[in-house]
Amino acid sequence: MTEKLRVGLVGCGRISTRHIEVLKAMEDLDVVAVCDTAPGRAENAAVAASARAYGDHLEMARAERLDVVSILTESGSHARLGAELAPLVGALVVEKPMALTLDDADRLIETCERHGTRLFVVKQNRFNPAIVRLREALDAGRFGKLVMGTVRVRWCRTQQYYDQDTWRGTWKDDGGVFTNQASHHVDLLQWLLGPVESVMAYTSSRLVAIETEDTGVAIMRFLNGALGVVEATTATRPRDLEGSISLLGERGSVVVGGFAVNRVDTWNFAEPESGDTEAAGAATAPPNVYGFGHYAFYRDALECISSGRRAMLDGIEGRKSLELINAIYESAATHAEVRLRYVPRGVRLGRQ
Repeated sequence: MTEKLRVGLVGCGRISTRHIEVLKAMEDLDVVAVCDTAPGRAENAAVAASARAYGDHLEMARAERLDVVSILTESGSHARLGAELAPLVGALVVEKPMALTLDDADRLIETCERHGTRLFVVKQNRFNPAIVRLREALDAGRFGKLVMGTVRVRWCRTQQYYDQDTWRGTWKDDGGVFTNQASHHVDLLQWLLGPVESVMAYTSSRLVAIETEDTGVAIMRFLNGALGVVEATTATRPRDLEGSISLLGERGSVVVGGFAVNRVDTWNFAEPESGDTEAAGAATAPPNVYGFGHYAFYRDALECISSGRRAMLDGIEGRKSLELINAIYESAATHAEVRLRYVPRGVRLGRQ
């Protein structure tokens, strides 16, 4: 029997309940310790996970000889905690976003590389069955020339939600709907349509009193010429409405909807294939907006650790959507189009 990997959790807030539930269902992983600066949270999570509680993440890592640490704290602390833990563990799992600034993300990536620590960034929606089908169709070239991709995140987060923790909705530790709730969907859009050339965005706080935005829109141009639209809000009332993505191309159209990009609503291609009927019915019924992708995410991370292969969601990959989110905020602040990268147009070097 293969020895289980010893796992510790740092941060015992809202998302920790999902991680504990998933990790307890995995026979290759054993949650042995949890950590939170709030003793009550740590103790409650310890009971749920049948683990030991700690108030200091470094003490936990040293005492428990951990193989994997999952960082589930407020977004603004992810990179710092990851860099501190990297020398002590074999692998880090960091909830989205991996950092709030690109400099912090780069430092975390470099620190993990220097210590030989595997870094995995949680973007579990990439593993949703409906999204897997969409990616397979895209890779097979069934869309032809891509025309447009659209994301809609219409969720409900009331003032009570933001008041639960002082870091929520702040620039220093959280960000707004783009950084928190819609970061998964922004990731899906750039993952499917490729690198973004430029973005124009507007943000607003409409129904809650927070530093950052509860509502925003972004329009982007991809390097392949396709256009993209992100519509994101936590000001939907009275409850969550949808979390969806649509992809349009010259030979096909797909819409993955539900409230957690979990259900194929439209699957139309000019050249039908035998598996289309099954693909059109691909759906899961998750109990909440987290979906079911965390299990597949951890399974993929385990396979990467055992085989040494590169992860689909390593630090470099996690940085891509963070760069786009930073560009969205830059555009909203400056009221100007923001280019994400230099695109050579008149340079003859390397060309005939």
